[in-house]
Amino acid sequence: MKYVTIRPPRLRTIEDSEGRRHATWTELFYDLVFVVAVAALGVRLLENTTWAGFGLFIGFFVPIWWAWASYTFYADRFDTDDFGQRVLAVAQMITISLMAASISGDTADSSVAFAASYVVTRVILIIMYARARKHVPITQRLITGYLKGFTAEVVIWGISILTPTPIRYWLWAIGLIVSVATPFAMRKIQAKVPLDVEHLPERFGLFTILVLGESMAATVVAISHQSWSFELIINSALAVSIAGGLWWMYFDNMEGSVVRRTGERPKAWKPTAWIYAHMPLAASLVIVAVGLEQAVAKHLDHGEFWLTSGGMAGALSFMALISFANEKDGSRGINSQRAIRRLLGAGVVLIAGAVVQVVGSPHPTAWLIVLLIVAVAQVASDLVLNAQAD
Repeated sequence: MKYVTIRPPRLRTIEDSEGRRHATWTELFYDLVFVVAVAALGVRLLENTTWAGFGLFIGFFVPIWWAWASYTFYADRFDTDDFGQRVLAVAQMITISLMAASISGDTADSSVAFAASYVVTRVILIIMYARARKHVPITQRLITGYLKGFTAEVVIWGISILTPTPIRYWLWAIGLIVSVATPFAMRKIQAKVPLDVEHLPERFGLFTILVLGESMAATVVAISHQSWSFELIINSALAVSIAGGLWWMYFDNMEGSVVRRTGERPKAWKPTAWIYAHMPLAASLVIVAVGLEQAVAKHLDHGEFWLTSGGMAGALSFMALISFANEKDGSRGINSQRAIRRLLGAGVVLIAGAVVQVVGSPHPTAWLIVLLIVAVAQVASDLVLNAQAD
């Protein structure tokens, strides 16, 4: 039996360079709180499908995704899954659960609780990095840069708690820009403290699975609130199939993911593009889930219609960027072709959506069939490209 002890942080990505590394049970448990957060985000968007509602959705989504990504970056490099790290991870789970709970309230009132919870989440991350800085001297320069940027973010978000809306939201945006820009500004130093080319893609894949699961949950919710009918069964089957197509497109093209810079290419753009494209991709998948729920429930008004079409187009577009950033010996041409076809698929969805809006009100089943045709075409295209590569 493995007992949890005190094991100081160490640079896993160099010391464990031999052998494949997988997510720990702690990381998998940590992800569960984001299932709740993603569900709360979906409900929030469903309640307000206007542009204002979309803006609020993004405003809540980005800090939640960044909280997950920041912990994941730390764990990828330094996690020893010891007693101290587990305690800090659970502490973050508590604050993130409070963030998720605050999403469902009145925006003006709940934004204070959301901001306060986020501040504590970031303070816990700072404690993690301070601990690593003490025990891994080789990374002190990198971690010092992180601590400066993340501390500045905490100060800005802390000030936002004391300010009225909408100034509070502008401060959130400024704080997030500072925080997200910090690793980018440190990318030359990060090349000397690399990320794990096996573990990190797995973690991002797990988060993508988590978000795709929201489509399944949304479909079940839609079915449970309707009287059983043949049309309901068809719509639910189409919705699950669309989610399956998105899953197929993403996970059949994970090989060759780039997350590591080298000394020869300390400022290479592909690692940054691959990592940060997952933020809008995840947001797009949540939007698709909300749209599919409404389509299954046969509620496809203007706002809900553009959730499905815009979300689908967004998901395809950011998968295209991820494909452009993927790299494998001899596969650059195939990745480019795949990316171009993703963009074409996104264009087809948007054009078809515009045509439908001009002609008249969209029929939920017919629109789901259109989206499924696009998804099937993308999967079939991938199968052909993969066969040619072999």
